[in-house]
Amino acid sequence: MNATRLGAKWTLVMMIACLMLLASAAWAEAPRTLMLATTTSTDNTGLLDELAPFFTKATGIELRWRATGTGNALELGKNCDVDVLLVHAPSAEKAYIANGYGIKRRQIMYNDFVIIGPQADPAGIKGKPVVEALSQIAAKASVFVSRDDNSGTNKKEIALWQLTHLSKPDKQHWYVQAGQGMLATINVAAERMGYTLTDRGTYIKYAHVQGGHPPLKVLVAGDPELRNQYSIVEVNPARCANARNDLAHAFSQWMAGAEAQKRIGEFKLLDEALFIPNSK
Repeated sequence: MNATRLGAKWTLVMMIACLMLLASAAWAEAPRTLMLATTTSTDNTGLLDELAPFFTKATGIELRWRATGTGNALELGKNCDVDVLLVHAPSAEKAYIANGYGIKRRQIMYNDFVIIGPQADPAGIKGKPVVEALSQIAAKASVFVSRDDNSGTNKKEIALWQLTHLSKPDKQHWYVQAGQGMLATINVAAERMGYTLTDRGTYIKYAHVQGGHPPLKVLVAGDPELRNQYSIVEVNPARCANARNDLAHAFSQWMAGAEAQKRIGEFKLLDEALFIPNSK
């Protein structure tokens, strides 16, 4: 092999080596990606859009999420399709962990559920305890729109109907099963001039979209039964070999830490706080 061909060969080898080093460096610097399953309420309000850049800046981890009802979010965790959950159905979360699907449930923030309805309030529920309010809606056959989507809100609604000692409505003409997310369900209730149960954060977003003059008003609120707790649950790495548990744990710790808790508390629409951090 002559010197010219040998030199060309070494040049090619060096170029390949340099490209491999550059690719390796780029890979090392690329953000690691965490997959989160969360509720439509945390997505619709814009909270995650607010927090994600700060989380990435603090940890170098890119946050991606799928917004769905809590029931579907738990299924995504069971199927190992995500690494971590941010959901709001405490009984379902505890059962999920007891069955070996998740670990390390951590309470992060809360708000409350409210019953909203037309200002005319045909069932006369304004200011009443939630159990009495639902009983009156049923007694007067006033339109009530349910999410009916196995979400955390839907699970809460079912639990509240059980507290009334009435069987959960199903075939009654006044009970409308939307099978949709929270904002869509509120819109159905507004079209029907009916009542619905919503988390307060989504209602504030709805009121904001309506220019601060929503057709549906908060009529029942403040009952202890209406607390709405959000928690993080890490997917169990013993079941899901592909689960990025180190990233999930970093997310849980950051969300419970001072920076995220401060930003959660400061996040507002129409000068109203959407969530209350658990650190308070």
